[in-house]
Amino acid sequence: MVRLSGQRLSLTIGKTRFRVLYRKFNPRTGLLESALTGALAMASREKRDLTKLTQTFRTVLPRDFYDRDPRHVSHDLLGKVLVRREGKKMLAARIVEVEAYLGEDDPAAHAASGRTARNAVLFGPPGYAYVYFIYGNHYCLNVSCLPDGIAGGILFRALEPLVGIEEMARCRGISVNDAGDLRKLTSGPGRLAEAFGITRERDNGKDLTSTRSDLFIADDGYTVRRILTTPRIGITKAAALPLRYLIAGNKFVSGARMRNVV
Repeated sequence: MVRLSGQRLSLTIGKTRFRVLYRKFNPRTGLLESALTGALAMASREKRDLTKLTQTFRTVLPRDFYDRDPRHVSHDLLGKVLVRREGKKMLAARIVEVEAYLGEDDPAAHAASGRTARNAVLFGPPGYAYVYFIYGNHYCLNVSCLPDGIAGGILFRALEPLVGIEEMARCRGISVNDAGDLRKLTSGPGRLAEAFGITRERDNGKDLTSTRSDLFIADDGYTVRRILTTPRIGITKAAALPLRYLIAGNKFVSGARMRNVV
């Protein structure tokens, strides 16, 4: 979790907390670099720290984690880490906001119209990426839930960047100079997909439970203190259902008002 105070952040990865200056990044590792204290303070230790983080994110969530009601999976997904791995490069960000979609009985779900070539992943086995293109300009990442043949899914709405910030910024085509820029990296479904290079052609149908996958979700042992539940946003059907889940007080959730609710 990242906490902002002036130009300083408190960054928690797993059970380790670092104090960092958010204006300083190491372009070689893509890690936030500490100018004060913590394991990232010494340049000579950066490579070793990145190796430790790689080990931390190796605990991939199994398929049975997703083989449940999307509402329960949504709650338990908060605090887990989305990881993109490309050779020696790694992107990682904590899941801080999601929305549950309940399948064919949910008017707002893509599965409401029945199984099609476009939404087939939602009806398939649990734990697979469902990616769709929206508004003609961005992609959205979801994960399938429930047993094979029963539709259900979860939309990823916001992430908290942890590793590979420079690469995320490059993918987004922006510069990270302050806390506002840092939030823009992965706050919102389209932004997080762009930051991770997620597209339908590249990632739709990808197994998010496989250790061989370049896109997966890991558990680093982080504990979420409080979860808020609100109606989903950006939809017109079944809009009142309380199916949006977010980490209370997290500075990277979408919507400025919700960032201050603790």
